Amino acid sequence: MKSKKAGRIVFEIFMIILSLLFLYPLFLTIINSLKSFSEVMTDVIALPKSLAFENYSYVWKYINYPRLFLNNTVITVIGLAGIILISSIAAYKLARTKSKTSNLIYFICIMPMLIPFQSIMLSVLQMAKNLNLSDSTWGLGILYWGFGAPLAMFIYHGFVKGVPREIDESATIDGASGFSLFFRVIFPLLKSVTTTIVIIDVMWIWNDFLLPLLMVNGSPSTKTLTLAAYTFVGQYTSDWQYAMTAMVMAVLPSIIVFMFLQKHIVKGVVAGAVKG
Repeated sequence: MKSKKAGRIVFEIFMIILSLLFLYPLFLTIINSLKSFSEVMTDVIALPKSLAFENYSYVWKYINYPRLFLNNTVITVIGLAGIILISSIAAYKLARTKSKTSNLIYFICIMPMLIPFQSIMLSVLQMAKNLNLSDSTWGLGILYWGFGAPLAMFIYHGFVKGVPREIDESATIDGASGFSLFFRVIFPLLKSVTTTIVIIDVMWIWNDFLLPLLMVNGSPSTKTLTLAAYTFVGQYTSDWQYAMTAMVMAVLPSIIVFMFLQKHIVKGVVAGAVKG
């Protein structure tokens, strides 16, 4: 009994140390956002001698934070809505259709998860230009549908397979069919797994850098918050204190969303894994 208790204490200490190691870069970002340029260049890991909160007011005005926050919100909402709508309907239909063809289609739909974005980004950029989706926030949001739907479909599919078919049959007897059956009966049952997908995709889309760099970096009016942080890094000189400040201001909203909804992540993933 004592050996088990000692082992548990050692494990908890190890996990605490590991957590601190993961949080250390975030800690450095925050403390350097509160320093002057000379302090950052003198010692990166030292605590600030005086808190330079004026960095935040300067960055707020310089990057036009409210406008970029709106851009991030529009991109995230459009991308998230499309991912959930497309993946949930497709996963439900494929899970309810028992045939070799549906299994083949399902595997084809989730296979893009295995393809690195860097290997197709030039093709995606050219396609976006041909479809007039480049240099616009709504166009960027639409592109996230294709990149986010495979993983969301994979999670939904495992969960839907555990929903009894008798529910569909009862709803059909009561007169529900097609989209009415899905949105009024099935989709409410997917609440926990939908919350998990929302958290994962919000964290991803909000903080993404590479795809917005390729798509909306041409105009200041379409930039995102993560791209704004990059504007303080130049070829010959960089305002690192402002770059750190902009990064903190960029990731803070997604961290707040994660803190409020984190309890649903394990619940949704475990539910999908068990029912799948």
